[in-house]
Amino acid sequence: MTEKTFAIITDIHSNAASLEKALSILNDRDNVDQIVCLGDCFSLGPEPKETLSLLKSIEGGIFIRGNHDRYLLERLWEEEQPSLEGMDPYDPVCQAIVQNEKWTAEQLGDEGVDFVRQMKIACRDIIGTTLVEFTHAWYQRDDKPPSMAEALNWRNHVVDSHPEIERLVFVHGHIHSPREERNENLTILCQGATGLSFDKDTHGSVAFLTINESVQWEVVRYEYDINRTIEKLEELKPPFHHNLINTITFAEIRNDN
Repeated sequence: MTEKTFAIITDIHSNAASLEKALSILNDRDNVDQIVCLGDCFSLGPEPKETLSLLKSIEGGIFIRGNHDRYLLERLWEEEQPSLEGMDPYDPVCQAIVQNEKWTAEQLGDEGVDFVRQMKIACRDIIGTTLVEFTHAWYQRDDKPPSMAEALNWRNHVVDSHPEIERLVFVHGHIHSPREERNENLTILCQGATGLSFDKDTHGSVAFLTINESVQWEVVRYEYDINRTIEKLEELKPPFHHNLINTITFAEIRNDN
């Protein structure tokens, strides 16, 4: 019987305290065949350099580029009117996030930017007659995952090219909240976020996906030293840090400062 188990982390956002706990959970599992990181590793968090060091310690890991990783490569802050995810460039929240991207790039230096440059847009694996696709959001865009209708259309194109495929699993990050949808032979999965949850649950998350004769999806929520992350934000005061402290504290988007 063909079987493979993936361990998944995503949307770390330089929350090194949570990432340390996540990796300890992964390392305690003896059946993990592949570790996959679905992106948004560095921006909007207090410890970019520490996060980079932890990610580089993962042997044989697959790293997918998220939209916030892309902004670092594009040097978003150098644009005349920088904006992201459809935000008004004159919105103070947008401007603060853009400045946070700049701060993060300065913290990472060339080593971190080179790491981001080597990330993949998407990764695909075939286990028996099951195809698994990993992206941050989608291969067509990195700031909005597909709807079920879009994903079913993608499924049809894939099966046309790979008639041996009987089942498809699409795994993404980006939304910072859990997603588990099934339609016919297609499953869409998102665990939430490892470092910056938006589902009002302050626990971090890792996920385990096992493919054999079935699709087994396990999300592990865990406690970590959240106070360390908040204290680092208060100490370093990166742009947007007040908002980030509130977001981490309440595990939802909080743009009140």
